[in-house]
Parts: sequence; structure tokens; C-alpha cells
Amino acid sequence: MFSVYQRLSYAGAPGFQLAQNLKRSHPKYIRTFKRPWHTHESVNKSGRNSWLIYSTSLFLFSGTCYIAYENSQGFRRAVLATVRCSRVAGAAILGVIDYKRTEDRVQATAQCHSRSANRVLKALLANGGTVFIKMGQHMASLADQCDPTPYKDLETLFLKDIGVPISDLFDDFDPNPIGVASLAQVHVGHHRQSGKRVAVKLQHPHLDEFLTLGWVKYWFPEFEFTWLGEEMRTNLPKEMDFVHEASNAKRAAQDFENIRTSLYIPEVISATKRVLIMEYIQGGRVDDLKYLADAHIDRNKVALELSRIFNQMVFVNGWFHAVRNLLIRPAPTTTGSPYNFEIVLLDHGLYFDMDAQLRVNYSKLWLALIAPASPSTNAERRKYAELVGNIGPDLYPVFEAAITGRAALEGTWETDDSDSDSSFKRASGMIDMLPQTEAEMQAIRDAVISREGLLLSVFDVLRRVPRRVLMVLKLNDLTRFVTNSTKVRIFLVTAKYCTYAVWCDERKRLVELMRDRGLFSMKILSEYFSCWWYVCKTSGETHLNLHIQQEV
Repeated sequence: MFSVYQRLSYAGAPGFQLAQNLKRSHPKYIRTFKRPWHTHESVNKSGRNSWLIYSTSLFLFSGTCYIAYENSQGFRRAVLATVRCSRVAGAAILGVIDYKRTEDRVQATAQCHSRSANRVLKALLANGGTVFIKMGQHMASLADQCDPTPYKDLETLFLKDIGVPISDLFDDFDPNPIGVASLAQVHVGHHRQSGKRVAVKLQHPHLDEFLTLGWVKYWFPEFEFTWLGEEMRTNLPKEMDFVHEASNAKRAAQDFENIRTSLYIPEVISATKRVLIMEYIQGGRVDDLKYLADAHIDRNKVALELSRIFNQMVFVNGWFHAVRNLLIRPAPTTTGSPYNFEIVLLDHGLYFDMDAQLRVNYSKLWLALIAPASPSTNAERRKYAELVGNIGPDLYPVFEAAITGRAALEGTWETDDSDSDSSFKRASGMIDMLPQTEAEMQAIRDAVISREGLLLSVFDVLRRVPRRVLMVLKLNDLTRFVTNSTKVRIFLVTAKYCTYAVWCDERKRLVELMRDRGLFSMKILSEYFSCWWYVCKTSGETHLNLHIQQEV
């Protein structure tokens, strides 16, 4: 009875009328099925109630998620991690499909490489970009390519960290940054209290929300770059603390206060964890040759001074700057610089220390590389490579190339095939090296292609060497880059500082022996003066070579 009645109810106006008649004539049957009975009005009402329930639930759920996102750091990181992983996974999947559909031709494969790289780049930039650029900077000397943080967000950060709005501290503040880096951006303003024009370094908000690489190593054990994640996990907190940066700047200035140098450290006016106010310096990039020429600054002397400054840090002070941001400016009238320019170090977020034994062994390694090849010299090169970088004989050629930035020296490879190529003759030592030629570049390319497993050996070296040594290698690359356009043989300056570091260590050892065995021990005195004479002789030869080089 119910099925007939229900069908009549939904059969339009005639059926509905018939259903009403049945209801009046057989009420007891209809009463039995009262709950399933629905008119058009009740169905519409039920639909409206369901829509209201769903809308209210969706609104409450969205509101709860928004509140949790804004107030719970854990929830916020989980959401961002999901979104970021989805972006990268999407780029990876599209890349796999692209490679599957690409024909096996050199040009087609190269184009596929380019498309895949662009997809990954877009995904990483969409994920924030800054931390991933920082990762790239640990692998190479990269320029920052970050978008600036909106000024409104910086005002919020400034008020939260300083406690007052920007307008209370500055008479004038340019909302447009003069520089945007991976972790911060810099604005120029006029500081009301000091009356000085200052540079204001403001950190990008939410920089602590980044992913580690631990999950990558779990799923892909052969992944060779987890050391980057470890390095970033150690160093990023230091770079993101501007109070720590201000302390580094003060210590760097103290390290050079008794040395006549062109180095200049800008004055820090105030610092909080995310806001740094310091003296504003104008100058040119070290590779801006037009700026140097217009200012009548000799780029060769700039190269020499850069080498002296960083060799002093590495080999003597044992505390060195991870160079990324420096300027060259004409020397003011109050300068202590021996030249007509100053080298201004702007970024002091990251310094590294080296213990005394590592400094001395690294110095001896450089001296062995500079000396002409011989069986004893080659043995010393390998000995100190193992002490400095945990590098055995099998990886020594790669480690040597990482230090020198040049083709392997004579005797580096156990099976040296250089004689087969008459266009390129390997140098006996760095002292014999000439400016790099196309023939040498071709020899390097040929070695990469012909020597099986060479690229994997590079990854192995990066994984084995101590982190401090890795940062020294990075410093070597950067100083080579900024001095690449000059005629200066930088390793001659390095030789001078290495010799001094070894002499200081030997002198300390011999003085301690004199205290134990007496001042007039002829053997110790003889050894002392032999070391002193070697240092004087080496320093004199280095100074003469540098003088000749500058004259040329």
C-alpha cells in the first residue's frame, strides 16, 4: 500500500490528488507509514536544513583550521609541509612523465633536463625560495634571487621585535629595500637617536618553517647531499640571530685592530634577534671593474688585500668569515688603510673556527702543494691531505683539485696520462703554474669523461672532509672568483701566511722544550735558528715574487 501511495504522491498533481483521496479513505493504512511520508514542502525544508548544517560545519571547520594555523606552530608546519611536498612531488611526477616521453636524442634530452629543472625551480621558489637558495649557497657561490618581503609584514615584525613602530625610531625610512638576500633584506633610514644614516637589516618572517633532509636519506640511501641538511641545521640558527652577528662583527674588528689593513667593519648601532641597525656604507662590488677604474682603485691590489685578509683569518687567527657580501669603497681621510680603498665586510652572520693542529696541518699541505714535485713532496701532500680532510690515496687527486682549482699537478695520478697530450704540461708545483689555458680546461674535461667514477668521488670527498675544511674550500673558491680577473698569483700570499703559521707552531714547541731542558741546549737552539732562517728565506722569496708580479 505504501509503495503505491508513495509513487502517486510523486507523480505530479493528478497523482497527488489521488493520494490525498486514499489518505482520507484509508487513514489506518496511511498512519502505519506516517514517518516516510513526505510532501514537496517537507522535502524542500529537509534540503534547506541539510545545506545549513553542511555550511555551518564547513564554516566551523575552516575557522578552527585558520585559528590553529595562526596560533599553533606545529599545525602550521604540518600544513606547510603538506603543501610544499605536494608542489615538489608534482614537479617530480611531471618530470618522470616528461623523461618517459622524451626521445633518446641528445638535444631532446637536454631540453627535457631544462624543462625539469625549471619545474623544480618554480616549485622551490613557490615554497619560499630563501632556505633553498641558502642550501645552494652551501654548494656554490650563488647570487641571491629572492623576492622582497612586503613592507606591511616588515612593519609587523619590527613592532613585535623592537616594541615600537618604525616611524618612532627613524626620521626617514625607505620602504623599498636596497638589497634582498636569502635570509633578510636591507633598507636605508635616518636613525633619530644617533643622527646617522643607517642600514636596517630585517629578517624575512617565518624562516624557521623549513624541511630537513632526513626523510630523503631514509627513502633514498644513495642520496649524496644530506651533509647540506646537517650543515644548514647547525648554521642557519646562527645566521638567523642578528645578536650573534653583531657579536661576530665586534670580534672581527678586534682581531684586526693592531694590524695595518684595508679591512673595515661597519659599526653596529643596535641588534635584536631579527632586526640589525648598523652604519650605512656605500661602495661597489669587488667584481665591478668599471667602478674600480672610475675610483682609480687598482684591482690587483684589491686582490692582494683580499687574500691577505682571509689568509690572516684562516692561517693565523683560526677564525674566518664565510665570505658572501663585501664592498670596495674609496678610503676616507680617517682611514688606516695602506691603500686608497677599503674592503668592507657587511655580513657577519657566519664565522668558523679552526683548531691549532688543523691550521698547521692545512698550512703544511699548502706548502707541499706549492713546492716542486718530488717523491718526498708527493708523500707529504698525501700525508697532510689525510690529516686535514680524512682523504686516502684513492681520493687525493679530487681533493687536490678542490683546493687548487686547477688541473692535477705532476705525480698526482698514479697512472699519469698527461704525456699523451702535448698541448698541456702539468705543473710540478703551484709555484710553476701559469695562468689557466684552454688546453688545461680541456684536460680537466677529459679527466671527468675518461676517468670512471670521478664525479662520484667528488661526492665522496664532500661527505668525508670535516665541515670546517669544507667551509675553507668554499672560501678558496670565492676568493678565486673575486680575483679571477687579476694577474695576481694569490697562492704566493697564501705561502707567506702558511709559512708564518708553521713557524709560530714550531717556535711554540721549541720554547716549551727550552723550558724543560734549559735555554742553552745547542740542539734546540740550532733547530730554532734553522726554522727562523727558513721562514725568513721563504718570506723573502715570496715578497720578491709578489713585487715582480706587481711590477708586471
